[in-house]
Amino acid sequence: MSDRDPTTRSYVPGEWYAVLGPSLVLALPPDRRDLAAAAWALVDAGGPADEVLDLVLAAGLSDLAGLALVSTEGERTRAVVRGRAVCLLDAEDGETVADGRAVTTWTEATADHVRAISLELGTTATGPALQVGDGLVRAARVLWPAEQQVVNPRPVVEQVTPRPVVEQRGAPATSGPLPVVEQRGAPATSGRRDHDEPPAWSPASDDHDGLTRDGEVPPDLVRPPVGIPGQEPAPEVTAAPVARLSLSTGEEVEVDRVVIIGRAPEARRFTATQRPRLVAVPSPQQEISSTHLEVRPGSGADHGSAVVTDLGSTNGTLLTQPGLPQEPLRPGIPVQLLPGAVIDLGDGLTIAVDRP
Repeated sequence: MSDRDPTTRSYVPGEWYAVLGPSLVLALPPDRRDLAAAAWALVDAGGPADEVLDLVLAAGLSDLAGLALVSTEGERTRAVVRGRAVCLLDAEDGETVADGRAVTTWTEATADHVRAISLELGTTATGPALQVGDGLVRAARVLWPAEQQVVNPRPVVEQVTPRPVVEQRGAPATSGPLPVVEQRGAPATSGRRDHDEPPAWSPASDDHDGLTRDGEVPPDLVRPPVGIPGQEPAPEVTAAPVARLSLSTGEEVEVDRVVIIGRAPEARRFTATQRPRLVAVPSPQQEISSTHLEVRPGSGADHGSAVVTDLGSTNGTLLTQPGLPQEPLRPGIPVQLLPGAVIDLGDGLTIAVDRP
């Protein structure tokens, strides 16, 4: 697969951090969120694969339990893996596997004219595969190209025995920490979504946002589970709020349960016992959808924080995390909110996220 091919990929939500750039995928274990944020900043700025690898290895291997870096240059694809990361390269002349589980440093594999890549990270991947562009997501598997474009994609099997190529590299230390952020499936662009990228779901022609009639999320916009798959979901009402939302209208809302925000939000997809909090906001120009946005307590790795999800709004939602540029939310993809984040729904309405 050459680096001129479209970066059409999919991922199954999981624990590892996956940094997705135009011609590379970097994956780091769940305890290296800080390093993942720094790597995403470098990738977003156009840093090449070698610089990304140098950044990841700058502090050595002792604190790096796992690693996967898959990159393309011309017709050649290279995979560097360590720990519980396994990569399969499906090329014209056969399959090549890099398995990090059998080495103490890392193993490296290369292949030419790669047609598809399967990257398994840590645990068995379950759940639906979600398409993703460039950005930072939590993943158990990354497929390149996207799963629906691969005929009968095969995960890497446990019985494969790799031929490790052990290599130890050094790199100069980086200066200063970079801000930490988790962005799940967000494209590496700024500004509101435009018509260059078709939305994941299109409303009916007689409805402004597709959620006005009954408040239900359409079938192809079902959100993936928040947090680590397999863990218990967050309680319907938490004992204490995990965040406070300060709306530019002056209203304040505590996040101790699901909060749904929009022009005329509805909650028919919830049961009677879930009791979501509905927050209606003004939108003179009709830029804000009727059921626009959801904020809820996180679970799993997001326990103790709030997560935000765009519910397929027509004009999109912008999120600014502390120290990072503004990013649009992808419909149905939950994003952990950091204290100090600002959510822009359009029509002059913003929401500041603070500690409770």
